[in-house]
Amino acid sequence: MTAEKLFHELLGLGLNWEVVESRFDQQSGTVFLEIRETARLWESIRCPQDTSLVFCYDHTEVLTWRHLNVFQHRCEVTCRLPRGKCRSCGHVFGVRPPWEGLSMHFTKEFEAFALLLMREMPMSKVAELVGETDTRLWRMLFRQVDAAYAEADFSNVCCVGVDELSICKGHDYVSVFADLVRKRVLFATEGKEHAVWLQFVEALEKHNGHRHAITQASMDMSPAYQKGVQETCRNAQVVFDKFHVILNVNKAVDQVRRAEVRLGGAGVWEALHKSQWLWRKNPENLTEQEAARLAGIDQKSLRTAKAYQMRLVLQDTYKSPTAGVARQRFRVWCRWVRWVASKQPKNLLRSMVKVAEMVEMVEMVEKHLAGILAHRKWGVTNAFMEGLNSVFSATKRKARGYRSTTNLITMLYFTAGKLRFPQF
Repeated sequence: MTAEKLFHELLGLGLNWEVVESRFDQQSGTVFLEIRETARLWESIRCPQDTSLVFCYDHTEVLTWRHLNVFQHRCEVTCRLPRGKCRSCGHVFGVRPPWEGLSMHFTKEFEAFALLLMREMPMSKVAELVGETDTRLWRMLFRQVDAAYAEADFSNVCCVGVDELSICKGHDYVSVFADLVRKRVLFATEGKEHAVWLQFVEALEKHNGHRHAITQASMDMSPAYQKGVQETCRNAQVVFDKFHVILNVNKAVDQVRRAEVRLGGAGVWEALHKSQWLWRKNPENLTEQEAARLAGIDQKSLRTAKAYQMRLVLQDTYKSPTAGVARQRFRVWCRWVRWVASKQPKNLLRSMVKVAEMVEMVEMVEKHLAGILAHRKWGVTNAFMEGLNSVFSATKRKARGYRSTTNLITMLYFTAGKLRFPQF
């Protein structure tokens, strides 16, 4: 078997195309495969306008496609593509070759290989490995993602989560919407104001979804997101999951600790110095060394210990057997925190100002109680969104940032959109 026949079989060209020459250029280290159409091609092609018979009209100049390497050597496919002309209407059109990917410069096999690498590596490293510019690879990825996203079906979306993702240092954000049932990114756009919800539902309805089919919307306690869902999705119940509530309370405990380190009396600094992780963990998660240190701290007079106890009690409230019991226990917790804050000694007034951070948590719970209880009813969480944020931030750091928001959003769809790429 000749080399041309071998490459013909490997490329799967069938009867309509043939490899007429294969050669290796030692100077550039490149394998060139020249392909030409056969006469049988015109038996299977019809005019795209009236499906009439066509004949070969002329050929283009020599075009080149990057293919997978042959051993360690770069491989390029070359061809003068034929153009057909309709025998009836005279319409002239170009014939698309079977090896061409969505990008004009790459074959399908090369695109598949590059996409596989892009999932695992920064684009600059992929470009270095395959010997292409990252600009060309980004263009290829844009075409692939655009084609796959256009075919995405959101008809069964009923439970969504939304969270903001930092673009770079500062206050630039992208709002990311995800299907919490199928664990996939649905839509992403710049900004985190309430208007992003309107952009989301418009995209949802372009993909066979419906705004009023959404029954649960999980989010943090952003007033903008709450306003957005109320204005666009009339049947959606806002859900604040346990993670966000406890995260905010944990921050309040840490603020109390910091204030007490600065303003506390004798022995307070020694007790609380480098102890932040003691108060962030649950007792059962402490190491033996951490548990021993916590047991050795005199907690009776520490405002940090009292705030920590408040956090543990609130956390335990989530274990209530029914929604009614949970509602009552949340309200009891709110009254207890307020009572404890009001009973602090006068000489600790400056410290009490910071203990009042826990009173702010009371106001947060009271204001958002319906959404907090909805978490218990539906069991919806934003864990997927938080995991996505963490993983994608790590990817962004590896890439040393993305050149534009468009690149970042495209990579989000590619890595977490569960898109189906048409030709694979």
